[in-house]
Amino acid sequence: MKRICVTAAVLCCLLAVSAPASAAGLGEMRAKSAVLATEDGQVLFEQNADEALPPASVTKLMTMLLTMEAVEQGKASLDDVVTASAHAAEMGGSQIYLKEGEQMTLDDLLKSIAVASANDAAVAVAEHLAGSEAAFVDRMNARAKELGCTGTTFVNPNGLDTDGEETRTTAADLVRMSAELLRHEEILQYTSIWMDSVRGGAFGLTNTNKMLRLYDGMVGLKTGYTSTAGYCISAVAQRDGMRLIAVVLGEPDKQSRNEDITAMLNYGFANYALADILEEGQDCGSVPVELGMQPSVAAQLADDAPVLMEKAGAEQLERELVLAERVQAPVRQGTKLGEAVLRLNGEEIARRDIVAAEDVARKGLLAIYRELLSFLLMKQWAFAGAFS
Repeated sequence: MKRICVTAAVLCCLLAVSAPASAAGLGEMRAKSAVLATEDGQVLFEQNADEALPPASVTKLMTMLLTMEAVEQGKASLDDVVTASAHAAEMGGSQIYLKEGEQMTLDDLLKSIAVASANDAAVAVAEHLAGSEAAFVDRMNARAKELGCTGTTFVNPNGLDTDGEETRTTAADLVRMSAELLRHEEILQYTSIWMDSVRGGAFGLTNTNKMLRLYDGMVGLKTGYTSTAGYCISAVAQRDGMRLIAVVLGEPDKQSRNEDITAMLNYGFANYALADILEEGQDCGSVPVELGMQPSVAAQLADDAPVLMEKAGAEQLERELVLAERVQAPVRQGTKLGEAVLRLNGEEIARRDIVAAEDVARKGLLAIYRELLSFLLMKQWAFAGAFS
């Protein structure tokens, strides 16, 4: 194996991610439960993260996720015309006041859910996608299990309190749902809307997430409130290429909710940053190919996603590329050729595969024979020239 070491000064002095911050690291949250995490699930702070609590309208994260997945899979279209049932029209709380038999596009209903937290729109969408609200709730619970949510039970698609039944989930589970929803970037086109309208402009929508105007970089996702659940939110903000998810459940009031979310996000952006696997302008080089139709194969990272680092007093990162001395043809694109290793103060903090960027076919027997013949002729001419 050949090794290439690069030591890079890191402007913001990066350190590897440590264990999640304790509650004391931020001061005690007034929320009953809180989590700060990256969109790929790295937890930076947690407090009672696995306590099952009512999430109120933050429930609609799963409703929006199943909607986005249905559209992406071709099982539904944003242009679908949805007819409101009597059941959807009877929903209370936040709503767009659907009438039984009223028709609206799935696009407008999704916007109403994301922006105005419309409970009637959530039920109408559920019935449209699954045939009934109960069938949709079954899908919600099944999808939660697929995502690894262990403390979640949905009873409806909107989070309203019902007689004898109550949706329960955890802040940790809501981070999982939020992260999965963020895989559908189009949802941010809805959750970042401040004001809009439906019914051809006749009914106005104003976002329930006031943090969109209060916090720099806020792009969504979903607020919630009932007298039972208290004030809740799954908030997503992004700065300098880094996206963070902050979830709180059971806040006593809106101000506490906003202050705790602000404190968590400020903590994340102030103490963490992203480091690229390779230096700017650096590539992975190439590896010689034996019996290949070309002499070498270009190498590239299998995953070039940056690594989250904790800002601290370190001065350097060391990047090491470990490549195979050679490979034999045929080589398929994606074949592992080595590894890229990041170390800080001698401690490994990340390791990524380096793979072939292209296919390289193996030479046929005729090509090998021609090369051998050419080599022998050249040797013969060289030998003859030595005695001429």
